[in-house]
Amino acid sequence: MVYENPDGVMVGLEIHVQLNKLATKLLCGCSTDYHTSEPNTHVCPVCMGLPGCLPVLNKRAVEYAIRIGLALNCEIVEQTQFHRKNYYYPDLPKGFQTTQYDYPIVSDGRVVIEGEDGEHVVRIRRAHMEEDPGRLMHMGSIDRSKGTLIDYNRSGMALIEIVSEPDMRSPREARRFLDKLRNILEYLDVFDSTLEGSMRVDANISIGGGDRTEVKNISSHKGAERALLYEIMRQKNIKRRGEEVVMETRHFDEARGVTISMRTKEEEHDYRYFPEPDLVPMRVGSWVDGILETLPELPDARRSRFISDYRMVDTHAKALTSDIRVADFYEEVASQVDPAAAAVWVSDVLKGELNYRDLTIASFTVEDMVKIIELVVGGKITEKGAVEIIRNILDEGGCPMGIVKEKGLLKVEGDVVDQAVEEVLKENPEALEDYFAGKEKSLNFLVGQVMKKTRGRADARSVREMMLEEIDKNYR
Repeated sequence: MVYENPDGVMVGLEIHVQLNKLATKLLCGCSTDYHTSEPNTHVCPVCMGLPGCLPVLNKRAVEYAIRIGLALNCEIVEQTQFHRKNYYYPDLPKGFQTTQYDYPIVSDGRVVIEGEDGEHVVRIRRAHMEEDPGRLMHMGSIDRSKGTLIDYNRSGMALIEIVSEPDMRSPREARRFLDKLRNILEYLDVFDSTLEGSMRVDANISIGGGDRTEVKNISSHKGAERALLYEIMRQKNIKRRGEEVVMETRHFDEARGVTISMRTKEEEHDYRYFPEPDLVPMRVGSWVDGILETLPELPDARRSRFISDYRMVDTHAKALTSDIRVADFYEEVASQVDPAAAAVWVSDVLKGELNYRDLTIASFTVEDMVKIIELVVGGKITEKGAVEIIRNILDEGGCPMGIVKEKGLLKVEGDVVDQAVEEVLKENPEALEDYFAGKEKSLNFLVGQVMKKTRGRADARSVREMMLEEIDKNYR
């Protein structure tokens, strides 16, 4: 199958990843633990850009950048250098941003995602280090704001800006790329995705080979997908009117689901890049081998190991390794119960219940999952009863055995089920006639009535077998 792209959609992303697992900022000693602090309390003369203050580079930030580059199958440059990117904006008090220009630390990589027509390669053009500006808080939407507040706590935080080639062909592929990238970064343990501002996206999009627009500072993966969907619609409408799409920078208003024009797109020469005189060039080529040895098992490698070691299907392996916390949770469960059963219950059932409630795997314990699987595999409760226990724990709390006793979920067998089967057949002669007439669904109805009488505590497969035996014995 070849994916057809009739509108010629081309999407490239610039992703700003905040290295918030560092103890201090990129160029000064201010703490990175600012997210719950009062505004403008994690600042110093360096990150505020006061005259005469000299930066000192955080070595671990450079190591993190190399780790990211290796995980993205990139080339690591032998020598890298910082530049000053000159522009004035209220969240940048010193009037320039310390960044990298023509010597980025990382380049020429690739990430494989699940595309519209199977596996799809997204090329990484470059990834470079830079400092984060402060945070602007508008009083209302950006185009209708009555005022703007500035918090400089974020100013100077270490960032990696990852720039892709325009290889994505739909908003869905863009979201999948972002999900895969976040997954890789979490495995590397270089950032915490749960913190505000940890990953921000600039999306570049064009259709039909026309001029591109850039949508700035999108704060979520879902928001990126929505912004791109809106831009495709907006650009197609412009072309239908016989007009040309203007190359510009736009803002995505999440509340209204629309993009808003901010300014015409700047070119590189507008920023007057020049080498940062207070930071010397760095030779980092000799660091690579040592850092490569410390890389953890990454998502694709873990997925392959799950398939080979635990004999699970690829869909389960993908679901379990798409979040490092879920993968760790599964391996703990699988070390205590049958790995195949654990794969089904964690990937298909537990993840579904968590997603429905917008909860994370931290909302459930390994001990409870192990106990539930043991009860099902041991024939003590039905699969329906197990799902009820999971839902009860998530919604109201409790422990598996306590819920089993409280709700009477122990599986019923023998005479109780026999009696229920006999009663259902006597009470539903029409359904029995339909079954004899060749309507297979009527048998499902009869089994369902037995499950209803036993309050879901009978095994559905066993009930079906008993039902057929009883029909053959007494109703033929």
